[in-house]
Amino acid sequence: MLRPDPWYRRLSGEGASVIVVILAVLFAIFIATQNDALTQSVLTDILNNSLPLALAAAGGTLVVLTRGFDLSVAGVVSLTNVLVAVYAGDGPLGALGGLAIAVAVGGLVGAINGTLVAYLNLQSIALTLSSMIVCSGAALLVLDAPGGSVSDFMVYDLTDQVGGLIPVALAIALVVYLAWLLLRRTNWGVGLYAIGADETAAVLAGVPVGRTKVIAYTLAGVCYGLAGFMLTALTATGTPNIGDPYLLLVFAAIALGGTSFSGGRGGVAGSMLGALTLTLLQKVLFSTGVSSFYTGIFQGAVMIIAVVIAAVSARFSSKGEGHA
Repeated sequence: MLRPDPWYRRLSGEGASVIVVILAVLFAIFIATQNDALTQSVLTDILNNSLPLALAAAGGTLVVLTRGFDLSVAGVVSLTNVLVAVYAGDGPLGALGGLAIAVAVGGLVGAINGTLVAYLNLQSIALTLSSMIVCSGAALLVLDAPGGSVSDFMVYDLTDQVGGLIPVALAIALVVYLAWLLLRRTNWGVGLYAIGADETAAVLAGVPVGRTKVIAYTLAGVCYGLAGFMLTALTATGTPNIGDPYLLLVFAAIALGGTSFSGGRGGVAGSMLGALTLTLLQKVLFSTGVSSFYTGIFQGAVMIIAVVIAAVSARFSSKGEGHA
């Protein structure tokens, strides 16, 4: 009887082994330079700050696996952020309403993107760039300056711990990861990798390419909506251009996590760890007294190192298989 692969082998298979090492090194440095690094409040703060980017990167990964690129993430995050800040009510029911708005808007944008890419053969970069611009403009129509009203439940309860033990951010990340583990084993998940590896071969093998792509873009939009929702809880306000940095950071997290931009290799887990790494890197730079002006330089350097190591490892691995 076959046993399921342990978690570390699954991460390695998704190309995330390199980022695990980098993350461990950064965390060791953080512990050495920050006296309260292992306290619950600090760990919760790191997870809270990384969660929106992790959710957005998880969504972007689904599209990249099909050899596509979704630039609408920045616009969707901004639009859902201001919609939640303006229209979500108070208390748990208000937060649930805001979540429904964010998921619906993100999923709708994703479904439109996926349909046009899959069935009209439009270039994903050009189309999703247009979607980003439309969503960004809509965000300005909803809220032309930072503002809105975010309930105390969202600001405090959704950024706290479950039962005083497990950070809500960690619980959400685990739910997303478990959902990914289930989805990648379905026919849709197998088709996702098949399309990215060789779309022509996938068609010949009977993979419903159009439907698979539409679902991928739709789920990506849902993840962007979730990112905008959690970003609203984290910042306690609506800001019409809050998603702009995500246009680059999402792809940085995806690259750090080992997902190939040529499609067919990688996974959600690595991208979420990549988002955590980028967030932790900022904390490390701050704790070591490095100016924030150097953050971009260090982020780029870490990403280059991760990509180079992953490429070299993959090359040696392929050589080893060839000699076997």
